[in-house]
Amino acid sequence: MPGVVFAGTPEFAVPSLEALIGAGYPPVAVLTQPDRPAGRGRRLTPPPVKRVAEAHGLPVHQPERLGAEQAEWLRGLEPDLMVVVAYGQILRRPVLEAPRAGCVNVHASLLPRWRGAAPIQRALLAGDGETGVTLMQMDEGLDTGPVLAREATPIHAGETAGSLHDRLARLGAELLAAQLPSILGDGLVPQPQDEAEATYAEKLTSEEGWLDPAEPAEQLARRVRALAPVPGARLHLGGVQARILAAEPCQGGPGDLPGTVAAAGSGGIEIATASGRLRITRLKPAGSREQSAADYLNGHPLAPGERLR
Repeated sequence: MPGVVFAGTPEFAVPSLEALIGAGYPPVAVLTQPDRPAGRGRRLTPPPVKRVAEAHGLPVHQPERLGAEQAEWLRGLEPDLMVVVAYGQILRRPVLEAPRAGCVNVHASLLPRWRGAAPIQRALLAGDGETGVTLMQMDEGLDTGPVLAREATPIHAGETAGSLHDRLARLGAELLAAQLPSILGDGLVPQPQDEAEATYAEKLTSEEGWLDPAEPAEQLARRVRALAPVPGARLHLGGVQARILAAEPCQGGPGDLPGTVAAAGSGGIEIATASGRLRITRLKPAGSREQSAADYLNGHPLAPGERLR
């Protein structure tokens, strides 16, 4: 049986690990990031991939970094392939060359579009009509290696980063399982990426989370979807900071002044913007539970014309 090593850390990587196991390629070793403090108690918490690997009795390794010592350890395993899915470290040449067939990455975009850390969020922010997953032969660049296979999927109306994340994780796992025999058998010809088409999905900054009514409602709605469910786009409503979890653009009215409440009722909270209105339907006020906009208004009434603070 071919020896496969798996490297991954967050929930996105779990379906790919399970696909390897289900396809009859249980990894001879699983690499994942060290346990990190999480939650209010800041307790050391294992990453999702570790929990799944241990449940299947797979050996888990959690080095702080993959250096020369770890590359030598990998060579000692004599692996045929390493599958990398959102591992969280840049792999250098000694690691990339340790497996016989190199390292293959499952990436959440249609490379060369959206290389980098936040491809799902950037696709939503840009208003892309479709995205997908790519199997890539890894090199030392940032998602620059040749493409082995792609699978496209439309971005649905109203789709959030959370729902798209889950769909792409499953799609990537299916593509990996389908193409793994060809990869191990050298049956796929890597295709170089077109550098002229490359775009970069930089990590989101905290400043990007704030909604600015000076922008058009359509753009603000995309921002809400790109940041939902976490960390959530943010806005001050009646002096209360809230994470906006669901919102949609709607038609503006005469006399709308950007940055003010245009309407507030059972249908939601409508904010006047540079173009149209943003109708907020679900939110999470600071220190409170997630709730509908209508429920929020029961305790925090907003009057039309009230300026956001």
